[in-house]
Amino acid sequence: MSGDHKTVIKGNPSQYVKLNIGGSLHYTTIGTLTKHDTMLRAMFSGRMEVLTDSEGWILIDRCGKHFGTILNFLRDGCVPLPESSKQMAELLAEAKYYCISELAESCEQALLKKERDAEPICRVPLITSQKEEQLLISSTSKPVVKLLINRHNNKYSYTGTSDDNLLKNIELFDKLSLRFSGRVLFIKDVIGSSEICCWSFYGHGKKVAEVCCTSIVYATDKKHTKVEFPDARIYEETLNILLYENRTGPDQELMQATSTRGVVSGMSSYTSDDEEERSGLARLRSNKQNNP
Repeated sequence: MSGDHKTVIKGNPSQYVKLNIGGSLHYTTIGTLTKHDTMLRAMFSGRMEVLTDSEGWILIDRCGKHFGTILNFLRDGCVPLPESSKQMAELLAEAKYYCISELAESCEQALLKKERDAEPICRVPLITSQKEEQLLISSTSKPVVKLLINRHNNKYSYTGTSDDNLLKNIELFDKLSLRFSGRVLFIKDVIGSSEICCWSFYGHGKKVAEVCCTSIVYATDKKHTKVEFPDARIYEETLNILLYENRTGPDQELMQATSTRGVVSGMSSYTSDDEEERSGLARLRSNKQNNP
């Protein structure tokens, strides 16, 4: 601009100077600007030339948005940092430009903390295809717990407590995924199948246990779908699957000896209402025989 010229500024620490930082105007003392070992000390201690306009404003070609914060840090040695990560990154850039190392370090640490806080505690993949499921199970070194949930895949009406139990299964899955996220891969399957609510447990890439939470109840006039919440059995299988964290896996004889239910072909399975279903069928046959 016409009338701008370079000059050397060196004066009494109490002397006030006028600063034009990218159009943002500030008024402060040389003592404040030279208080810390920064680029501003070099500029206002006579070691560097500064650009001034015809009205005596010292021109610095930087954004002045955060320069007030810069001055407050120079005055007090500390300053409240911006709340947003974007503004904090902007302040960090200005602190680095002016070589204010303490302020730059504070900004970097605060940004790292924000990144850690924003990181989710655990990630639960949502299965969209069988191919994706197989890839996830085969590619991880962790044991796997999968919850298949499909509320709408039902041709019969639900019993009274089924909806509540369905939600309890989902809540337990969320609690377990938070508790064991570092040791177990939890995945959720909603792509649909003949099942409505079923837990599957995988170790070393193979299914080793299953807990089916649905069954058909045979009423006098029609069939109903019943969803149960076998939480004790689910906890048991989750703890058992933790044994597959090591490469050798658990002792199968010990697993079979301590299991509360039988193990068939290396995979334990559980159906919540097997006995009730069989008894219901038996009652129907008996009624037909007594009333031909």
